[in-house]
Amino acid sequence: MSPITVTTIGLTCKAFLSSGLCAVTVNGLPTLVDALNSSQRENGCGVVTVSNHISTLDDPVTWGVLPAKYYLRSRMTRWTLGASDIMFTNPMLSYFFTHGQVLETFRGRGIFQRSVDTAIEKLNKGDWIHLYGEGKVNQPGTYQKDQDGLAILPRFKWGVGRIISSTTAIPTVIPMWITGFDTLMPEGRSFPYNFMPRIGAHLSVTFGAPIPSEEIKRTIEHLRESSTADLDVKIRTEVTAIVHQAVQALGRSVSGVSLGGTTVP
Repeated sequence: MSPITVTTIGLTCKAFLSSGLCAVTVNGLPTLVDALNSSQRENGCGVVTVSNHISTLDDPVTWGVLPAKYYLRSRMTRWTLGASDIMFTNPMLSYFFTHGQVLETFRGRGIFQRSVDTAIEKLNKGDWIHLYGEGKVNQPGTYQKDQDGLAILPRFKWGVGRIISSTTAIPTVIPMWITGFDTLMPEGRSFPYNFMPRIGAHLSVTFGAPIPSEEIKRTIEHLRESSTADLDVKIRTEVTAIVHQAVQALGRSVSGVSLGGTTVP
């Protein structure tokens, strides 16, 4: 049932993005396409995409930008981690999300739970894992600012660092930035409107250049040479920080200092 579920969802999202009910701009998609078609995947080098998280519709609507033929192969579609208390609350939803390539994740159980282990195993097979580093929806109006007035993307969970640093081969890590999904599905609306997308939203999906694997490797090697205490913690922290910085930098290039909306075509 998984191929049927993934294909149905993917084609539905593509139809929505093409329906005229919203407008979408896509930048850098060849970066992801090249990574998904790379021969390195057959040698156990997986693909990780990491994005900001601004609405409950980010996934799966974002993946409506993929070529339709990709939905027919689970190898070319993402696995992701999904909150148990939101996506797996009854047998029907559990069945749907499990067959939609979502790994049930329990809030508060930390980074050594089964879903994180499974994500690492899949990357070691060359699969594609998508992560929302913040671990929950944070819409741009809630972002804090630093002393220079620049919006700060909320910190990423350390599971990001554990997944990337625990693989046999450092995966291809692609930062992403999405905009407009917060206007498509605003937070805080009352029932039943909280389940209804707003029409007329202007969406954008941007794929940045992959984070150089050598940068991640050097960071890990340096820590192993210089650290004796809490080494694993330091590795997870530093790798997570590298990914956070890359996603935030991409966000500022797309959305400016506020990290809200789109300022660059």
